[in-house]
Amino acid sequence: MAMAATRDSLLDAAVSSGDLIDSARKNIQVLLGGAPPDIYAASVDELVASGAWSELNDRFYKTLAFGTGGLRGRTIGKIVTRAERGESRDGAAPEFPCVGTNAMNFYNINRATRGLVSYLKMWSQQHQLSTRPKLVIAHDTRFFSKEFADLAARIAAENGCDAFVFDAPRSTPELSFTVRHLQASAGVVITASHNPPHDNGYKVYFSDGAQVVEPHASGIIAQVNGIVGENFDPLAADQRGQVTVLGKEIDEAYMRRLESLVLDSNVIREAKSLRVVFTPIHGTGGVIIKPMLKQLGVHFDVVAEQDRFDGGFPTVKSPNPENAEALRLGMELADKNNADLVIATDPDCDRMGVAVRSRAGKLQLLTGNQIGSLMAYYRARKLFESGVLNASNASRGVLIKTFVTTDLQKAIAEHFGLRCVETLTGFKYIGAKLGKYENALPDKIRKNYRHLTEEETRKARLAHSSFYVFGGEESYGYSGADFVRDKDANGAVIMFCEVAAFAKTEGKTVDQLLDEIFSQFGYFEEKNGSLLFEGAEGADKISRLAQSYTAAPPTEMLGSNVLSIRNFEKETIHDVEGDLIPKEKMSIFELDDRTRIAVRPSGTEPKIKYYLFAQRRPKEGQFEQAELEKVKTEIGQRLAQLWDWLQSDAHARLA
Repeated sequence: MAMAATRDSLLDAAVSSGDLIDSARKNIQVLLGGAPPDIYAASVDELVASGAWSELNDRFYKTLAFGTGGLRGRTIGKIVTRAERGESRDGAAPEFPCVGTNAMNFYNINRATRGLVSYLKMWSQQHQLSTRPKLVIAHDTRFFSKEFADLAARIAAENGCDAFVFDAPRSTPELSFTVRHLQASAGVVITASHNPPHDNGYKVYFSDGAQVVEPHASGIIAQVNGIVGENFDPLAADQRGQVTVLGKEIDEAYMRRLESLVLDSNVIREAKSLRVVFTPIHGTGGVIIKPMLKQLGVHFDVVAEQDRFDGGFPTVKSPNPENAEALRLGMELADKNNADLVIATDPDCDRMGVAVRSRAGKLQLLTGNQIGSLMAYYRARKLFESGVLNASNASRGVLIKTFVTTDLQKAIAEHFGLRCVETLTGFKYIGAKLGKYENALPDKIRKNYRHLTEEETRKARLAHSSFYVFGGEESYGYSGADFVRDKDANGAVIMFCEVAAFAKTEGKTVDQLLDEIFSQFGYFEEKNGSLLFEGAEGADKISRLAQSYTAAPPTEMLGSNVLSIRNFEKETIHDVEGDLIPKEKMSIFELDDRTRIAVRPSGTEPKIKYYLFAQRRPKEGQFEQAELEKVKTEIGQRLAQLWDWLQSDAHARLA
């Protein structure tokens, strides 16, 4: 009692002096007010005693809230307390996760799961469903992922929900598939995608297999926010749910659908000299991708050092396949084996990065926009060549991209007579579109839709609704079918291997195929940048900077006039199908030289993001190669200069 009184007085003094944010003080009281485990008080007391106010502010200034997909935050603090370290040896992960309301830990897993189950039971009652809700749970290879998944399954069952939990790490897209395959009420995957090793997350999916959108997101949040503390009384034994372990039977069902992504199996068979290097970067990618590539007859090698589960991702600075450094070992192996292609997937295998052997014989990294455009072009072209799409049904075909993804994909869609739909950032919005197209089918088809073959669903969509050709984000996320309602690197690997095989059978390298696309449609180049601001102080900077673009938008940038501004937070904006775009803190500036700049705070990381787009169309016909190379240089220089200007302008705005 005396220790608690001393702690309270020190916390009050820190608030009075400005060292501790008042909300942090209140959240500490909430966490410690409900008979918590000893580790909570011990960790807080250690941080208070050492005057680690910045650490306490970061851990407690808010309670984790749903972002673009669920919860995400640090599971290992910047400072690891002795209580958190436990019996763990120095240099290894701590024994217990980070203590705090703004951290990924047992406290927030508990609250999130109870809130989710409560919402699912309410939803079931509202829709007069007689069966218990079913929740599918998967986890990646990160620290505490298995413990969090097991806890979520136990809590779900004790609160009256049947839980289906995988026996080992599985990818995010397989979770999405499984929710649909088992006709579950919802799904959860424990992952922080490609974030640093100290992070983890809790991503929620609804019964359609897509990430939660409104009204479900707000409904779940309301239930979670109504829960204070971790203590609860489990239901009586006869009212509890069952916990079922999932394994290879789901893998096999998923792989059968993945195989349908191949549009021309002859292309892969004929490209016998194609050599691929694959790395899962210590994540879940190898579970499905290795047997799939073997089944398809693709010749591949795996980076042995990265072909083991390890939440520390010890061989890379960041497990992000869009970074060259993450592909370094794969590229070294590819040079040793003279491979044509290096493919990397992130820890939860929803993103894919690629390096290709260029016409000059060197490995060349492709951007997310280039990877997506190659697949969009190939799939549209092949679907028309095979007769699946034709002039009479092309209007049913649709490419989906985000507003911050290259406009090259819009040009490709227009060329083939397809509809190009743009969404906000976050694959949940693409998932929502796929749900809309499914719901437009006749009732007799929709009732059995999930169990139809890909050929049957394609026929139904072309006859009655919209046929999804391809979708993607600039941030290395892609999708080629609607049996998964999230970005899917398992599927992307298959689709891109087919693109590379196609180039091989045509006697071209992948970069030559890309240049052919640029020559035909115009040269499109993009540059992404971000400014990092961590912790409570950083969150304030991000907010102020984002608001400044609304309050005082630039009228010119680096000598080019701003012709128009779209403010997605203030304006009412509809997409090409007439659907309302949800409000988001994002602004897009159009310049008089056809350059486009988008600015938005990240929903999952402490960053404000900038997306720069430039294009140059041929005045007539196509670009010749020499002219294309000149255009590439000019636009590359322009984007680099513009990014320098935007950074200087941002710091001036904060000052």
